[in-house]
Amino acid sequence: MVAGSFSPAGDDLIHAISTFRNPAGLPTGTKDVTIGPCMVKRFTNEFWTSRQRQASSIHEVSYRACFKPQLPRFFIDLLTRKGDTVYDPFSGRGTTVIEAGLMGRDVIANDANPLSRIMTEPRFFPPILSAVEKRLLAIPPGNETAAIDLSMFYHTETEQEIVSLRTYLLNRKSGCRDDMIDRWIAMVATNRLTGHSKGFFSVYTLPPNQAVSQKSQQRINRKRRQEPEYRNTHRIILNKTKSLLCKMSDAETKSLVKAGKKAILLTGDARSTPRIRDESVQLTVTSPPFLDIVQYRDDNWLRCWFNGFEADTVGRSITMARTVEEWTRVMSAVFDELFRITRPGGFVAFEVGEVRKRTIRLEEHVVPLGIAAGFTCPCVLINQQRFTKTSNIWGVDNMASGTNTNRIVVFRKTGSPAGETVFPP
Repeated sequence: MVAGSFSPAGDDLIHAISTFRNPAGLPTGTKDVTIGPCMVKRFTNEFWTSRQRQASSIHEVSYRACFKPQLPRFFIDLLTRKGDTVYDPFSGRGTTVIEAGLMGRDVIANDANPLSRIMTEPRFFPPILSAVEKRLLAIPPGNETAAIDLSMFYHTETEQEIVSLRTYLLNRKSGCRDDMIDRWIAMVATNRLTGHSKGFFSVYTLPPNQAVSQKSQQRINRKRRQEPEYRNTHRIILNKTKSLLCKMSDAETKSLVKAGKKAILLTGDARSTPRIRDESVQLTVTSPPFLDIVQYRDDNWLRCWFNGFEADTVGRSITMARTVEEWTRVMSAVFDELFRITRPGGFVAFEVGEVRKRTIRLEEHVVPLGIAAGFTCPCVLINQQRFTKTSNIWGVDNMASGTNTNRIVVFRKTGSPAGETVFPP
C-alpha cells in the first residue's frame, strides 16, 4: 500500500497496514510484541501528517489535548463505508465526528464536559456569513461589566460587549429560542475569549485552548507591561466565521448537515450510554483523558462562565485519575460499554499518547482492558513524524524526545453482521 491508496474492499487490516508506504516511500516497521495476555503486532510509520491532506477549515476550533483530523480520517477511510456509524466517547472539540460527517458517515459523540457539544454541534450546520452578521447586529448593546473581575483580560468596552453577548445568548437558550445561528455565535465567541493575537477578545495571554487565572494574567500583564486594549467582538466573530468557512465546499456542507440531522450528541459518562443501541457502531476513534495531565477545570473556567456553566461542577464530572490503577478502573468500564455498542466486525481505535515524560506506555494497560471486555487486539499502530534517519522507523519503542507520535491500540469485535463482510465493497 502507498499513502492515500487504501481501498477497504477485500483488504485485511493487518495486510493493509503492514504494506503501507508513507509519502516518502518508506515501508512500515513491524514487530511482534507481548502485551498482557497476547502477542500483538506493532506497526510504525508516518501513516498521516498534517501536510498529507489539508484538513477542512471547519476543524480550526481550539481545545486542549485534541488530535489532528488526519488521525480519525485514516481509520474512517480504512475501516468504514458511507452510512456506517462512527463514535467518540471522549469527543472534546468533536474532531472525530466532524471528520466522519465530512466523509458521509453517521455520528455519535459523547463527552462529560458540556462545552464539547457547544464546540461541536454548530459546525454540522455551517451558516451563511450574512446571517451571522445580521444576527450580531440584532444583539442590543450593553454597558454592564461582568459580576467577576475580568479587567486583567479585557478593555472595559470589550468586556461590556462580551457581557451583552453572553446575556443575549443565555436568555435565548433559557427560553428555548436559540437557533443554530445563535449556537454558531456562541461557539465562535467561546473560542475567541482569550488568546495571544489580535484575533481574540483578550489582551495577550496563553494560547486559546486554556485560560489562566486572574492572578496569573495580572502577572503576565506586569511582565509584558501591557494593558487590555479595545477589541471589536462582532468583527472578530465574523472574521473567525470567515476563516472556519473559507475552505468548505458545497458537498462538504451538505455532508455535514446530513450527518448533523441524524447525529446523537451526548453529555455524560462514557461508562454508561443507554441512548446508543447495542451493536450499532462500526468504528470508535477516541483519545481519553490521560491521568491528571490536562486540567480541564482550570483551562475552561472562563469558557464555562461565558456559557453559564459552573466550572467546579463541570470539573468534577471529568475523569482526572492520578494513578494508572485508578485510570484503568475507569477505562475498564468504558471498554465494557464500547463492546456492547460495537457491531460484530467493528473496530475501536484507542489513542493512548505518551504520558509522564514518556515513562508510561498506556497501551500496555489498555490492551488487557480491551481483551477482558471481549475484543481482540490486531495491532498497535504508532504514527511517528519527523524521522531523522531510517533506523528511527524501526525503533518502534520511540521514547526519545524530538519526535511527534500518536500511539493507537486497535481492537476488533470478532464476527460479521449477517450477510456482510468486515470490509464491504
